[in-house]
Amino acid sequence: MAAESAAFTPLTLPVLPLDDEVVLPGMVVPLDLSDAEVRAAVEAAQAAARSEPGKPRVLLVPRIDGTHAATGVLGTVEQVGRLADGDPGALIRGRGRVRIGAGTTGPGAALWVEGTRVDETVPEPLPGQVAELVKEYKALATAWLRKRGAWQVVDRVQAIDDVSALADNSGYSPFLTTEQKVELLETTDPVARLKLATQQLRDHLAEQDVAETIAKDVQEGVDKQQREFLLRRQLEAVRKELREINGEQDGEESDDYRARVEAADLPEKVREAALKEVDKLERSSDQSPEGSWIRTWLDTVLEMPWSERTEDAYDIQGAQAVLDAEHAGLEDVKERITEYLAVRKRRGDRGLGVVGGRRGGAVLALVGPPGVGKTSLGESVAHAMGRKFVRVALGGVRDEAEIRGHRRTYVGALPGRIVRAIKEAGSMNPVVLLDEIDKVGSDFRGDPAAALLEVLDPAQNHTFRDHYLEVELDLSDVVFLATANVLEAIPEALLDRMELVRLDGYTEDEKVVIARDHLLPRQLERAGLDADEVTVDEGALRKLAGEYTREAGVRTLERSIARLLRKVAAQHELGERELPFTVTEGDLRGLIGRPHHVPESAQDPAERRTAVPGVATGLAVTGAGGDVLYVEASLADPETGAAGLTLTGQLGDVMKESAQIALSFLRSHGAELELPVGDLKDRGAHIHFPAGAVPKDGPSAGVTMTTALASLLSGRLVRTDVAMTGEVSLTGRVLPIGGVKQKLLAAHRAGVTTVIIPKRNEPDLDDVPAEVLDKLDVHAVTDVRQVLELALAPATNAAEREVPVAA
Repeated sequence: MAAESAAFTPLTLPVLPLDDEVVLPGMVVPLDLSDAEVRAAVEAAQAAARSEPGKPRVLLVPRIDGTHAATGVLGTVEQVGRLADGDPGALIRGRGRVRIGAGTTGPGAALWVEGTRVDETVPEPLPGQVAELVKEYKALATAWLRKRGAWQVVDRVQAIDDVSALADNSGYSPFLTTEQKVELLETTDPVARLKLATQQLRDHLAEQDVAETIAKDVQEGVDKQQREFLLRRQLEAVRKELREINGEQDGEESDDYRARVEAADLPEKVREAALKEVDKLERSSDQSPEGSWIRTWLDTVLEMPWSERTEDAYDIQGAQAVLDAEHAGLEDVKERITEYLAVRKRRGDRGLGVVGGRRGGAVLALVGPPGVGKTSLGESVAHAMGRKFVRVALGGVRDEAEIRGHRRTYVGALPGRIVRAIKEAGSMNPVVLLDEIDKVGSDFRGDPAAALLEVLDPAQNHTFRDHYLEVELDLSDVVFLATANVLEAIPEALLDRMELVRLDGYTEDEKVVIARDHLLPRQLERAGLDADEVTVDEGALRKLAGEYTREAGVRTLERSIARLLRKVAAQHELGERELPFTVTEGDLRGLIGRPHHVPESAQDPAERRTAVPGVATGLAVTGAGGDVLYVEASLADPETGAAGLTLTGQLGDVMKESAQIALSFLRSHGAELELPVGDLKDRGAHIHFPAGAVPKDGPSAGVTMTTALASLLSGRLVRTDVAMTGEVSLTGRVLPIGGVKQKLLAAHRAGVTTVIIPKRNEPDLDDVPAEVLDKLDVHAVTDVRQVLELALAPATNAAEREVPVAA
């Protein structure tokens, strides 16, 4: 009791400094006496203890960076002996906090200081908040000790009830830094010290939880990679065993892209680009999305036929025979292909196959109405040349990436249609048919027609770059055939890069040949009939082509033949007709009904459109080829109709201007033409083009409108067998127009025998088939007066005059 009563009196103690270490009250620590300062303090305490009762006492003071703390711990030397390693040592127990005062003197070599004990008592019973704090600290300490497996310490911590002792017990925690322990030492209030210890323990547990979560995630990832690696090695081993069982060479179907690239016959620059991508692939992980993109790109490059080429068939006569056998007519295209093969053969014979990195490809534009065989001609060209054929449909394409490909940065990127066509053909020199190039559109995604400029330019396409491949692709040996219905819809820059070949339609004789040699055999097979069961004579085919259809191509003709054969097959199955059966011209009406396109010349004279004055027959070009166009004119009653010109029939601006020019010419030159032009001043003129639902435009109906007005004013009929075309000027000159061949073919189909064209269009007659020219009486004129002289019937007895029937 005497010792307890003197516990809080001033103390004089030797200092035992602790470098970067802190001892709290209640802790028992071994200290190495080989340290001079430690040995001096212990010896001084032992010397002082000889004159005082009790164990030797020292003051344990933390020393950080050479600076002593302001608070130390009173320690008693419990035992002096040897440590576990054999060195001399002392076992010291911390007793309580001491606030350090001034230095003093004492026995021995140690530093002596004066100090005052710190009161650390907590009133009993404990307040509720303090009790909760004690409970929380014990729970946190127990959780931490259990994680470390220190079960024997848990009971000792649970048995501590003193707040100050419980807080100082955290001095054993190895996770606390020296600064944190000094902070605990210098916090004299036991409750505040317990709060600090609780917070430190809580923070450590939170950090430990995060670290454990990260370690768990890392371990799971490592386990997954190890498992995947093991499974892949097992899969490779299984594949190797299977290859050995099947007798295949080791390495076949291998995923080793480097070996595949080195073994492939690639151009040098393509090989370099592919090996760079292989390097990236080897550096990327299996889970990386970039690895999947690189593999897809490498597969595409390796599937391209970089060194595959087909040998052209240089049998020029054989190629011409193939074209003639598969297509009737179309002489222009056949001649162009024959010329191409002949020139290519001569270049090859003289070693000029490749000049300046470019080969001798071709870019042709086949322009013509539907159904004339533009698309099927592509296959025939490939067949004649001995090349692979691939068709690229461009109708409705609005995305530039469809031609040039997508950038590889986009998900789902693909090469463009040109690259895919080469890949599909399996050859670097196929025949590529760009179908419906005039139907290409443009929107916010770019203009595909602009992307085609490089593809179809023979001076550039030997270094074509697709956005997906990003390597040069040589297209200079490809034969491109572009098809279109309307020439005006093709951009001018694109058209300038192509060689234009017009397909203006078939004559009636050509249609009969096509129907007999191609359409009829194909439709017989589709109808399930043999050639010896049903035959169609030439007269029936000619009537089908001339009166049941009126078109530039043969699609409607083929549908009519199919309908005819279906009817015969159905009648045979119903028992109404015996086979074999020959279809004649007289059988057509009973099988498929009456004709739909009877020529005007075949009608009764009183029922013809030109049976009254003011009606003339013109010629026009439409998207479906050439066609006849009737022009009707009338004058209004002078009492009810206002003067001026009325135009109907959905006409364009150019055609409206042609009507004004025709009226002005007649007003100014009517006297010399002996026409009553006074009627044009007092009465309104009305010009109408039938089929008003169809838009019409162009200057070539000028002479037709002039003739119709002149017929109306003079009362003279326009000859039924006459059709005309040409632009008219204010002075009466007949100016040239386009589409002469198509218009003459349309006139021939319509049963017209006399055609009037401008004198300056006379060279265009060379393009018209000879059999058509033989049946037409073509007049080339320079002045409207010549047109009126040829087209108008004589004035005497005009109404009773017999109109010539077309031959």
